Amino acid sequence: MAKNSFMARQNVEEHDFYPTPDYATEALLEREVFEGGVIWECACGDGAISKILKSKGLQVFSTDLIDRGYGEVRNLDFIQELPDIYKSKHIITNPPFKIAKPFIEQALKMTTGKVAMLLRLAFLESADRYELFKTTPLKTVYVFSKRLTMSAKGQGTSKGGMIPFAWFIWEHGYEGKPYIEWIL
Repeated sequence: MAKNSFMARQNVEEHDFYPTPDYATEALLEREVFEGGVIWECACGDGAISKILKSKGLQVFSTDLIDRGYGEVRNLDFIQELPDIYKSKHIITNPPFKIAKPFIEQALKMTTGKVAMLLRLAFLESADRYELFKTTPLKTVYVFSKRLTMSAKGQGTSKGGMIPFAWFIWEHGYEGKPYIEWIL
């Protein structure tokens, strides 16, 4: 048991940085439309999500707290109070899981359209997050039927990882129950 705990700690990346595999972003764009306005990638890392969005002709604004060589603004702490100049239509990101809830709360304040967050499926758990879901209902959860491989070394492989992930979608004005769909 101690060996597994040691190995798990060794595999944790600094600042919770795990680049999003291209196919994860492509799967989102096959299912959701992000029309009109700028998409803000507020935890852009090395640009994995932003590059796919731009390749599809979408207008993207990329920022991150940590300078990994990508983004229009670096060293921007997304969960701090931000001026309205940063408001955008949509946000699509893979936030650090440890601070995902404050990321979502801030994203909902800073958008007028949709918020798409790539999160561990376990984000659905906990009484604290229940309050978030109660006050700002999810529209859709897209569960990956095959586990994503997230690696700080870059793109994941098709072998799959150990943790289930999903795209969590909020849309301003949505008031119904959430839909659950699967990405095969």
